[in-house]
This record gives sequence, structure tokens and C-alpha cells, in this order.
Amino acid sequence: MKKTAEKKTPDTIEHLQERCLTLEQQVAELAAKVKWYEEQFRLSQQKKFGASSERTHPEQLQLFNEAETEADPVQEEPTMETVTYQRKKQRGQREAMIEDLPVETIEYHLPDEEQVCPCCNGALHAMSTEIRQELKIIPAEVKVVKHVRHVYSCRQCEREALETPIITASMPKPVAPGSLASPSMLAYIMSQKYVDAMPLYRQEKQFARLGVTLSRQTLANWMIHGASRWLQLLYDRMRTHLLARDILHADETPLQVLREPGRSAETISYLWLYRTGREGPAIVLYEYQKTRGGEHPRNFLSGFHGYLHVDGYPGYHKVTGATLVGCWAHARRKFDEALKALPDDKQKGAVTAREGLDFCNRLFAIERDIKDAPPEERLKIRTERSRPVVDAFLSWLRTQRSRVLPKSTLGKAIAYCLNQWEKLEAFLKDGRLELDNNRSERSIKPFVIGRKNWLFSNTPRGAKASATIYSIIETAKENGLSPFAYLTWLFEELPQLTDPKDPEALDKLLPWSNSLPSTCRMVQS
Repeated sequence: MKKTAEKKTPDTIEHLQERCLTLEQQVAELAAKVKWYEEQFRLSQQKKFGASSERTHPEQLQLFNEAETEADPVQEEPTMETVTYQRKKQRGQREAMIEDLPVETIEYHLPDEEQVCPCCNGALHAMSTEIRQELKIIPAEVKVVKHVRHVYSCRQCEREALETPIITASMPKPVAPGSLASPSMLAYIMSQKYVDAMPLYRQEKQFARLGVTLSRQTLANWMIHGASRWLQLLYDRMRTHLLARDILHADETPLQVLREPGRSAETISYLWLYRTGREGPAIVLYEYQKTRGGEHPRNFLSGFHGYLHVDGYPGYHKVTGATLVGCWAHARRKFDEALKALPDDKQKGAVTAREGLDFCNRLFAIERDIKDAPPEERLKIRTERSRPVVDAFLSWLRTQRSRVLPKSTLGKAIAYCLNQWEKLEAFLKDGRLELDNNRSERSIKPFVIGRKNWLFSNTPRGAKASATIYSIIETAKENGLSPFAYLTWLFEELPQLTDPKDPEALDKLLPWSNSLPSTCRMVQS
């Protein structure tokens, strides 16, 4: 049998051209992938080892050619003049730091028998003093406070009457009946954990060093009782005030809760943040939820109508009655990452990523100029100065979209801005709105820092209590209160209310109330 000859594709010019096109396409795809991996590597290295700040300083780029750029040959030389001045003695930093602290004075005198002149044996007199100042620390101290209530009766009625009246002296109601927990103890435990990020197992050891055996389970029970029984009343009232505003901010961050029914310990839950804007007394509320679903902000903000500052998370679109306002800090951050993903020799050049970053920088520069302006004037200036920048940026984005790879860092930055555009330009509608959602990020940062110390919550009940306590503490801080002093005062006052759910009574206890004692105020240096 003769072997059938294998058919070979003739190397025609058309075939070779087609093959070249295929190879060129493959090379382009591989080159794009390599470029993307290089970008991710550089960006990873920068996040790991580089400076975390996104701030750019145009002045620094002009450092070495400042003489050339600032010189003006036409400018006349200034005439010489003599300047005289008097030096004003300024108060030092040390004096400013300690001026509001309580002072304990210890005086040192010569004994009477030593107040004799060594030359003539005459009597000495005090001519001046020398003062040395020190900071004295008084460590935490645990002591027992006995509340002794006296009971009275009438001796005459005891002897003569059929019934003897018994009168008992009044005594404040306890914050936790049947417990050793006092208002200051609850406030101290909460402040240690949620202000100073000290987890309960460390507090357990701290109390042991002070001579008191308190298990972390006891401390947790006390905190949950204080939050669910008392602080929740203020939380609900603060939420009512929050929903009455027309400008809010929102954000969310992961939270691990170990013992959630029907879920593994590794499942991630979320802590949601809702807070007020730049106007009015600050309100900061946190809410624990098992998921990141958009139904959670929709339910929490039910009844809210107004502007809501958010990031790019689409779950906030479920909030009915809200006009979403985007975050230019997120948009700017993506162009900053695209710039840092470039090779070092290209980062300082006039590259596309820098052009996008410059548009964002111009908007932030305008906002810095008008940060102290009233809302009406701020809106007018935005219309005159920011609107042209925004329109030019949109035109630039549409032009660049077809010129860059969609999956590149720069392509993702451009796509983010175009997808979020309706929200990004919403800040031009009202002078009270802000250019970014950094207010939310600052409010959620204390929890993120504290989370690094205790890593997780044990139960959903504990996570809810944490959200409630965080809300009261952060709102107190925003309104210039000392968290420990304010919490102590709350746990003293709340049990004494005739009707704990009376709105008027609760309003007098809120962090911005004029009824608060001066002892709750933060010491300002």
C-alpha cells in the first residue's frame, strides 16, 4: 500500500500575512498581561514599602528651579528701610499643656532654728521663691463604695399607736441591680476598650494587679447590660435626630463574629456607619449586620430624605429617598495608584495618569479655598470654578477610555469615574455638600484600629453592644465630651428617670445638650 502524502498548507502570501496578524495579536495580548502584572507588582511594592500619603506637593517639583521660575528682571530693587521691633515673650508649649490641670503645691521652708544669718546671726526673711513643676500620675484605684440607707420610725407611735410609720431615706437607683458594677466601673471598662483599644483579657489582668478578681466574662456581661439596658435608649433617640437631617454620610467595614447561629467562625459580618455632615451637632451611629446587603442601609435609613455621601459600593442604591453623593477622594486615589504603578522613570513625566490626578487636585484646591465660606457662597464659587473643571474632566475621561486598556490600573480608574459620574458631580447641587466621604472614613477609623487589638466579637449580642457603645463614645468625642466622664454621668442619671423612654428626658442627656454638666467636657489645652 502506498502511504498517502500529508497535505501541507501552502505558504502563500495571504497565509503568511494572516499568521503574522495572529502572532501580532498574541504578542499584544501577552505584552498587555505583562504590563498589567508589572503595574500590580509596583503598586504592591509601593503599598508595602512606600509612603502611605496620597498628597502631592507641586511646590516640591519646583524646588531646584525656583529661582528661575520666580525671577522677574523687570521688578525694581526694593529700597532699604530700617525695621525695629520688640520681642514679645510667648507662652511656652509646656505652660499651655499644663494650665488646665489641677495643681498640688508643696512648700519647703527653713526650720525656725535655721532662719539665722551665718554672718551676723540676724533673723532671715523670705525674699523670693524657686519653683519646679512636675507631672504626677495617680494610677487607677479600685475601692468599695457602700450605700447605706437608713430607715426611720417614730418612738412615740411605737409605744402608743397601733401602727408605726416606717420612713426610708432616698437612695439613687443602681445601674446594675444585684451587681458590683457602678457607673464609673461601667464607664471605665467601656472607655478602656472602645477609646484606648484595650481588650477585656488585658483589663482582666489589669484588675488582678489592682487586687480585684474580675473575669473577662463578668466584664463582658456588665458592658452588654449597660449597652442594651441604658445606652440603647440614647442610641434610638439619636437615630431619630439623625433621620431628621437632610445630609448624611455612610460607610461600612468588615467585622468577624465567632458565634453567629448557622454561620462558621470565618464568615465575615459588617459594621455599618451612618453620621451627619458638617452642619449641626455631630451624630455618629454604628450598626452591626451579618452581611453587606443593600437592604441594611435601606432599612436603617427608612424615612430619610436628602443627600447621602457614599463610596462606590452599589448597595447604597437601595436607599429610597436619597440622592447619592460620590467621593472624589476615591476617584483621586485610583489615579494616584495608576501613577504609582508606572515605572519610576515615568512617574514624574506628563503621563495620562498624572493628567487625571491633576483634575482631581484642582477640585480639592478649590475646596480648600472655600472651606470657611457659607454654603451659598460655596455653591456660587463651585458653579464658577469647579463646574468647568468637572466638565473638562468628563470630556477627558470619554476621550481616554478608548485609548487605554480596560483592565489596566489606569483603565479601571477611568471606568470607575465614568460609572460613578452622576454621584461624583452631585456635590455641585448644594453648597453644604462635601467633595469626599472622608468624614465617614475618619469616623470608622477608631473601630478599625481597635479591631486590630481584639480581632473579633464573640457573639451577635456582643457585636450589637459594641456598635451601641461605639456610637455613644464617638458622638461624645465629636461634641467635645470626655467619654469616661460622660458615660459615668449617663449611668448615674439614666436609672433615675421616671420614664426612660420619654423623648424630652432623653434629649437632655444627649451629647450636644445644654443640660450636661461641665465635668463632662473634654479638657482643652
